[in-house]
This record gives sequence, structure tokens and C-alpha cells, in this order.
Amino acid sequence: MSTFSAPKGTYDLTPPDSEVFLAVREAIAAPLRDAGYGYIETPVFEDVQLFSRGVGESTDIVSKEMYAFTTKGGDDLALRPEGTAPVLRAVLQHNLHRAGGLPVKLWYSGSQYRYERPQAGRYRQFSQVGAEAVGAEDPALDAELIILAVDAYRSLGLRDFRLLLNSLGDRECRPAYRSALQDFLRGLDLDEDTRRRAELNPMRVLDDKRESVQRQLTGAPLMRDHLCEACKAYHEQVRELLTAAGVAYVDDPKLVRGLDYYTRTTFEFVHDGLGSQSAVGGGGRYDGLSEMIGGPALPSVGWALGVDRTVLALQAEGVRIEPPVRTQVFAVPLGDQARQLLFGLVTELRRAGVATDFAFGGKGLKGAMKAADRSGARWALVAGERDLADGVVQLKDLTTGDQTPVAVDAVVTTLKEKLS
Repeated sequence: MSTFSAPKGTYDLTPPDSEVFLAVREAIAAPLRDAGYGYIETPVFEDVQLFSRGVGESTDIVSKEMYAFTTKGGDDLALRPEGTAPVLRAVLQHNLHRAGGLPVKLWYSGSQYRYERPQAGRYRQFSQVGAEAVGAEDPALDAELIILAVDAYRSLGLRDFRLLLNSLGDRECRPAYRSALQDFLRGLDLDEDTRRRAELNPMRVLDDKRESVQRQLTGAPLMRDHLCEACKAYHEQVRELLTAAGVAYVDDPKLVRGLDYYTRTTFEFVHDGLGSQSAVGGGGRYDGLSEMIGGPALPSVGWALGVDRTVLALQAEGVRIEPPVRTQVFAVPLGDQARQLLFGLVTELRRAGVATDFAFGGKGLKGAMKAADRSGARWALVAGERDLADGVVQLKDLTTGDQTPVAVDAVVTTLKEKLS
């Protein structure tokens, strides 16, 4: 046994569980591709300032959880703790916002990294599928992204999730609310770290999960009562579009999420079967982020859905994702001559688009047929010396046990017909 194991807070994905994760990623990505979102991939590490400026110095993500390091060349980098800032950085760097009509619609899939206390549903390396629509301010775009996430969850068979919805206002109405909230928070019995957070970004205090803090927040001013007319109208349009699409939501006036860049529409998907780590995904509008990282004004909206937590939510509901059959045909050679012939047929079948595996390692008939059964294949190709002398191989139906001789030069055609 190896003396090494996966680092604390991480895990290995191995078959067959890995097939479920692949199926979840594909289910989330499929509606995005159909809606015109193109795939983007960014490095797993970025300039540390990208997150300090964009995500926010006062957030737990930047101040406590980010894996930051200095390279041998003296560059200050960080493993990405979230995907939005890197995607927007890539849009700006490659001038995608100038290449054609806006919005630029992108989706990504990959790992994020945060130094957190490991527990069920919370890992130091975790997988997300995300979507970003960059460069347009339109409530229909906010609604589109939320609907695409809902449709992805439903396609997986997930039912017991809830959508929480809020508006965080904009640069016109938020300053007055910020001031009112700070006045309220200054009168509470808060620890020094929370007081400091209240001065830097008071809305983050509303997101504090500690009961001792939440008890004191009763009667705190809420953003919904301070929205300007434009933000009220915008939020109402989002709500109307969701209702028309049959998407249920819960208005949550305390929802702020954990990143500083959110404006206006903010949302979160939660699942009550996951305990304290109930959020399975979320996102919102981030109209000022581009300017925060040195770009032009590019109003944008996006989300990230956790693959790990979605899998846990499916397990909590008892939803079983059947992995696709990876092997359709399994070749079992009996003897060296048959081994050479069948290996050639395996290559031909694969090139013809038939998923085929081979009994490697010189197994006997019994061991090879067990391997064929484990593979999930429907058909086995079996050949021995007598079969070769007759110019045939035996085609065995692994479901019924029926076996039929097939001419060697007709194997590919015969199997393609049976599998079509």
C-alpha cells in the first residue's frame, strides 16, 4: 500500500463514482451550450490582486481561505478561489467584448481552491460548472441564466432545491443603505473582526451564520427597503420573467452571498438535505467588476453550480444517475493466433465507433468471461483455434447467452447493425 494519500480536504474521483460526476457536469453544461454559451478555460492560478480587488479584501475568501504564494520569480499568485474574476480577466485580455455583439456568453468547468475546515460538502478543492454573460444589462439575461440552472437541475432529476432571490441595488442606492446599516451595526455587541467587517462591507455581516450575530440582526435595515426606482423595476422584471417560465423562488432580503462584486440580482440554490452546507450553487449580477480590475464598464451576470454538492443533493433525494455504458463489445481470445486476430478486430471496431475492450493479461476463458461481464458489454467476441480454421468468430449475447458464428470479415458490419 502507498504511504501517500490525498491531501486533507481533497478526494480522488475513481470509477464508477467518477462517471456520476461526469454526468452531472454534462447535464449542467448541456442547456448552456444550447443557449449559445461558448466554453472557456482559464489557469488555476492568477495574480493575487485579481481576487483582492474583485472578490474583496474583507471577504473570508480573500482574507482567510485563499491559497496565495510567491513564485521563484517573485510573482504573487493565488490558486483561484472562484471562477468569475478569471473569466472576466480573460474576456478583457483577449478583447472578446470587442469582437462582436454583446453579451459575451461563456461557460467553464473546473476546480476551485479554498483553505477551509473540511466537512461533508466543503472541500479545499471543489468542482464547479459556471456561466457568465458579459457586457449587457438586461433582466432577461439574469432570468435566462437562472432558468438554465433550474433546467439543468431538473434534467438530473433533482426536485427538492429552492431558489433564493434578492436585489443588492446599485451604486445609486447602495451608499445610503450602507450608511444606514453601518449605523445599526455600530449599536450591536459584535467582536472586533465583525466590527471591522461592518466598516469595510457592512452587508457581509448579514451573511454571518453565527447564531449570536443573527439574533442581533432582528430589525436590521434591508436593501429592499432602500432600492431606487430603477433597481426596483429591474428586480420586478426578473421576478416576472421567472414566474412566467414556471420557476418558483423565495424572496430573501438578507441574501448577500460571500463576494463583494455583486449588484442588483443575487440568487442562491439551496437544498435542505445537505445540512449546514446547503448551498448547491448561486450567482448574480456584477456590473462593476470589470472596472474594479481595470477594464471598461461591462455590466455582467453569472453563476457557479457546485458539482460536488449537486452529487450530494442527488444522493440525499435518492436519485440514482446511471452511468452510460462505456463498453459495448468485449473480445475474448483463446490462444495466441486468436489474440492477434481479435486485437486487430478490436481496433477496427473502435475506429468504426463501437466501444470495445479486450481480455488483456492472457486470462483463461473463465476469467476472461468474468471480465466481459464486469465491463457491462452486451456482446462478447470469442475465438479459438477451431474458429480460426473455419474463418469465423463466435458472437455471444451476454444477456441471453446465445452464441452465433460470424465470418471474420463481417464482424464489424454485423455488430454495427446489432448496436444501431
